[in-house]
Amino acid sequence: MTARRYKHGMHTCSTTPHAVIIGGSIGGLMAGLLLRRIGWRVTICERSAVPLSGRGAGIVTHEALWQALFQAGLTEAQRHGVVVHDRVAFAQDGRELARMRYRQIMTSWDHLFGMLRALYGTADYHLGQELAGIVPHAGHVTARFVDGSALDADLIVGADGFRSTVRALASPNIRPVYAGYVGWRGMVEERQIAPATHERLFALFGFCLPPGEQMITYPVVGELHDTRPGHRRGNYVWYRPVEAEHGLRDLLTDARGAYHGLSIPPPLIRASHIDALRRDAALLLAPDFADLVMTTQAPFLQPIYDLASDRIAFGRVALLGDAAFQARPHVGAGVTKAALDAVALARALHGAISVEAGLEAYNAERVPEGQRIVQRARHLGAYMQAHLATEEEREAARQHHSPEAVIAETAVADI
Repeated sequence: MTARRYKHGMHTCSTTPHAVIIGGSIGGLMAGLLLRRIGWRVTICERSAVPLSGRGAGIVTHEALWQALFQAGLTEAQRHGVVVHDRVAFAQDGRELARMRYRQIMTSWDHLFGMLRALYGTADYHLGQELAGIVPHAGHVTARFVDGSALDADLIVGADGFRSTVRALASPNIRPVYAGYVGWRGMVEERQIAPATHERLFALFGFCLPPGEQMITYPVVGELHDTRPGHRRGNYVWYRPVEAEHGLRDLLTDARGAYHGLSIPPPLIRASHIDALRRDAALLLAPDFADLVMTTQAPFLQPIYDLASDRIAFGRVALLGDAAFQARPHVGAGVTKAALDAVALARALHGAISVEAGLEAYNAERVPEGQRIVQRARHLGAYMQAHLATEEEREAARQHHSPEAVIAETAVADI
């Protein structure tokens, strides 16, 4: 395989296979590191013009994620976070409804991203590179960017999230489908949490279950990867049903009347929506959970979507992570699935007779797994949907809404 690079008309050649990865988040970094390990040259192009560090929220880790991270080059010494031993579900009045012993390491998006970003290094990682088009050729493929530049390579990997430009170009009929509810997310510094709330809740994977809703909370590492008591953070997500036509559109419309489509930047969420969230927290949530919402200066909104692809390989183009499949968060599989996609991609390409043959093997392995995870997540989240349209959804809502089912099935290792 021959890799060529074009940049504003400049052209160099190399016998080393070259991958262009669109998207510089965790999935893109994992793919880049693993492809490097099998001898590829990698260029990562991230559309954001500013560094991604500091974005995101809490992550529930699984052993499969850590094993993938170790394959990418992290070490056992970097396996750290905040260890949680118990899951507890609470009623709206604060009573304990169910308890389960289950040990997990909780971390944060920015912690994992920071470690992978440092491992990848600064070379061949470019910000402000927004993809405009993909042009296939005999034996190679070209990525063209909005700024007029282009990169010619053996492989393009779309790791650019659920709003993937690569997917829109390669498979335009596959689009995110709104699930019927949203997640309000927040992160609270440990030292800002009221002592009584901290004592009762901070060390747990906690669940509060108002009718048709769900809030989860767990501790994560603090800034600069700090795990010392008093320096960690409390992470939460509050899932709430919102009908699509008017409710969601209103949430995604800013104070100037501009509608933001699939998601809205946190600073543009209208203050009236934050005020309403706090009022509802006082009415609907157990006191300790309400206290977390009240303490958060700027909760942010995550509309929940399903995204399931029937193919994730197209000649010399592959999709990975949320660009390929986005499952509702209840399986806790987003980062783990992206990491396992990256492992599978590198394994399929290593020793393959051609890029196309390697991507066909990758497609055959990961499409059934992605579809399974999306379906599982739909079942776990069905009871929070604004509408239950099918008998399958109604049956899933009946099966998975009890406190015992919620704490036993949310973000467990069998993803």
